[in-house]
Amino acid sequence: MTDPRSQATYQVRLGWGARALDDLAPAEIVVVVDAIGEDARLRGAARDRAETVFAGSLRNASATARAVYDEQVARGGRTAIALVLAGDDGAFAVEDYLAAGAIGDALSERGLDHSAPDLAVATEGFRALRRALKHLVSASGAGLALAAEGSRDAVKAAAEVDAEADPTRI
Repeated sequence: MTDPRSQATYQVRLGWGARALDDLAPAEIVVVVDAIGEDARLRGAARDRAETVFAGSLRNASATARAVYDEQVARGGRTAIALVLAGDDGAFAVEDYLAAGAIGDALSERGLDHSAPDLAVATEGFRALRRALKHLVSASGAGLALAAEGSRDAVKAAAEVDAEADPTRI
């Protein structure tokens, strides 16, 4: 029997950190979701596990969803998609959860909405909290740490939804 936590029955899945690459059912497309920063180890691990890997954030949520959709169309059939949240050293990171919700929302707009409950909750959280994103990202652990290091502008930029029109393939 397949582990129910693998989310294998869903097209779009959500998990945290490198462990998600083992726990989630295999997916042809992996989106490494990192709203603030770049987790090089997670990106490398994702490339080892999936044919197609994108880097997703709040800044490129719609562009990433469009690229995922286009990839599915090019494959000619339903494609498994895993959103893997970088987190803060593998721990819960509110900014990454909101970014996954933004990507989930954009995927849903394109008809890719057979999502695991984990992603459905992130998507609805993003929708409900969209007006508070700047505050939530700046008040997150990563946001506060970066601001303390003098990178307040980077935190502010990280909270901008769809500021980038192109997806990032990694």
